[in-house]
Amino acid sequence: MFTGLVEEVGTIEEIEPANGGRRLVISGPLVASDLVPGASVNVNGCCQTVVEKDGDRFAVVAVPETLARTTFGALVEGDVVNLERAVRLMDRLGGHLVTGHVDAVGRVRSIQEEGPGYRLVVEAGPEVMRYVAMKGSIAVDGTSLTVADVEDGAFAIAIVPHTWQVTVCRAYRPGTDVNLEADLVARYLERLVQEAR
Repeated sequence: MFTGLVEEVGTIEEIEPANGGRRLVISGPLVASDLVPGASVNVNGCCQTVVEKDGDRFAVVAVPETLARTTFGALVEGDVVNLERAVRLMDRLGGHLVTGHVDAVGRVRSIQEEGPGYRLVVEAGPEVMRYVAMKGSIAVDGTSLTVADVEDGAFAIAIVPHTWQVTVCRAYRPGTDVNLEADLVARYLERLVQEAR
């Protein structure tokens, strides 16, 4: 479980095939500092298991299911990624509950300056949009963000300057694919309502 508060932007150092999956070596000194093999780490919104740790670098293996449902198949060496270690029960929950289980890949429609921050519009399929609500939470590449507006097939987010500086969103351009995770609470509420009917 994660909070969606990105701790560090890391770099993909190496990528190699791994039995139909991909082994990724990622550098990130802060996040790697206390990772051990078997630990969970959120990489661009996707919960991964650390398989190896070496100094400021750690390795994860993305299985075929992950490659099919996330942007991991398109990552190349040198790409930057959002990183967050798993939340500890004693930590503050500053974002929202993020599982690292990506629902779908969305696409950046537009990004523009808005006051001191930025307005990001992301296109998403109905499997995600059904859970998107004004002032609700959504994770974009693992970053906990608040929905500012809902359009047909898209949602807008107001990105504050701090988030712009400490996440990969500053590298977004129209057409950039992003990992999306809908609010966990919304999914459970839908299930409860369906059962009640």
